[in-house]
Amino acid sequence: MNLLIRSVTALLACSLSVAALAQAVPAPAREWVSPPPGDAKTGAALYQQHCTACHAIDSNKIGPAHRGVVGRRVGGLPGYKYSAELAASRLRWTPQTLNKWLGDPEELVNGQRMGFLIESEQERADLIAYLITLK
Repeated sequence: MNLLIRSVTALLACSLSVAALAQAVPAPAREWVSPPPGDAKTGAALYQQHCTACHAIDSNKIGPAHRGVVGRRVGGLPGYKYSAELAASRLRWTPQTLNKWLGDPEELVNGQRMGFLIESEQERADLIAYLITLK
């Protein structure tokens, strides 16, 4: 019986060690890519075309307001109800995070609610250049 108890104890200790090791291994680092230079005037037209069904500059709609988005903590606009995943993301909106977000929101924050993306790298850059002007 003592041998059985020691074996089970050793197995549990080994399992806990493996679980602790798995938690200690850091997630792979994200690759942040700066967008190419964008044109804010083109971005304003793209914003009207792609974004205004869900977003406005100064008021929340289906999505949050965009004035001041660059530099804001992701999921941090007071008065807007974000998904739990986005609110807990600990990211900040920069040209790099916006580039990743607009290219594939789900890749940036799994479980977010935006079901739209911009495939064109240049269109993303133009939109980001426009968002930067919304101070």
